[in-house]
Amino acid sequence: MFKVHPCDQLNRVYLCLLPDRPAMSGGFRAAAALLVVAVFGAVAGSDAPAFVAAYSLSGQNVEWPCTSTKSVYADTGRYVAKNVIATRVQVWGDRAFVLTPRFRSGVPFTVSAVRLECEHRCWPVLSAYPCWALHDEGDPNAIQNAVDIYLDPTGLLWVLDSGLVNTVEQPVRRTKPRIFAIDVKTDKVVKQFDLSGLVCSASRLNYITADYGVDGKAFVYVSDAATRSVIVWEVAADRSYRVVLPKAITHDCTGRRDVLYIALARDLDAGGGSLYLTYLTSNRMYKIDTCNLRQGCSEGTVVDLGPKPEKMVILGTDGRSTVYFRYRGQGDVYAWDTDRSGDGTSFGSDRFSLVRKADDCGRLATQVAPDNQGGVLWILESNFPDYISGAVGCLGANVRLQPLIAQCGK
Repeated sequence: MFKVHPCDQLNRVYLCLLPDRPAMSGGFRAAAALLVVAVFGAVAGSDAPAFVAAYSLSGQNVEWPCTSTKSVYADTGRYVAKNVIATRVQVWGDRAFVLTPRFRSGVPFTVSAVRLECEHRCWPVLSAYPCWALHDEGDPNAIQNAVDIYLDPTGLLWVLDSGLVNTVEQPVRRTKPRIFAIDVKTDKVVKQFDLSGLVCSASRLNYITADYGVDGKAFVYVSDAATRSVIVWEVAADRSYRVVLPKAITHDCTGRRDVLYIALARDLDAGGGSLYLTYLTSNRMYKIDTCNLRQGCSEGTVVDLGPKPEKMVILGTDGRSTVYFRYRGQGDVYAWDTDRSGDGTSFGSDRFSLVRKADDCGRLATQVAPDNQGGVLWILESNFPDYISGAVGCLGANVRLQPLIAQCGK
């Protein structure tokens, strides 16, 4: 039995080696092995490094330029600590880039950086990223409401800005939807892209991911749930278009404001990749090869992989071929190895591996993401349903960031 860093006093975490089963192959087994070795090596050492700790992310812990700035924000309603909740995260080196959308008023910034190697491991501070000026609400040149982020292997942080704030209260359109690209090695904005010509007033932009072709050219993909489409941006050529998905993918959807999940998994042998797609309330899983997306073709290229056991919340990938998910309203986290050879099918419960049991604190995972070295997977969990219903109290949401580790009880 091994204990994690003393910061995690809420519940005990037991580390157990993941069984070497046929269901665990390809990228998932490699990532799991690296993670177990890293954590066991850290526990054995005299100094527990940051990746063994659990980090509590709170709107109470914000790094301000000065105390007067904090006072002005608080007095004018631009800072309400309990309205800040972290929903997505990406990790590069010793920094985590955290998404805090403007669901409600009082969120001072929507992208921040957290130091994973710091003296305040338990309660790290959120620092506006890359700077405060880029998050000034009402400034048409600033990020108004980042709804998703994706960190690619080259160190570009792609930020999807919907331009629509206070989405849980009274939505206000501050600016047109855009994509920002921030180089995390220099902390500079290197690209911006206007999405207004590719969306309509009803559009609901959900998720963003990026991919590189064999020629090194970057392609960015954005899901638009309302228009049943994937927006494609070929960055170098500054060419963009919408790939409208077949009506069949929505025929069994029951949600009025549904969510269109996308997850990019790579074929380790062929060198290509596929974008896996599903609506939250849909009963089926689909995929489209990225080569077809790059050609703007969806007719006859979207593959129906079969029925889902339950409604699935897609959490992310390991950067290779494994997709992580949980079932709606449930805390257990599963891994789906999309690259496993065998019976010729790629989707089904026989391909799912339970990698984390739900904790006792009622938190649900909202993201699983690898670090830039591909050695440690991180998981972000919170009481998001309580936040949305306004039941979090004065201290705000209960959000925790930690390595994704297989847990086993006594």
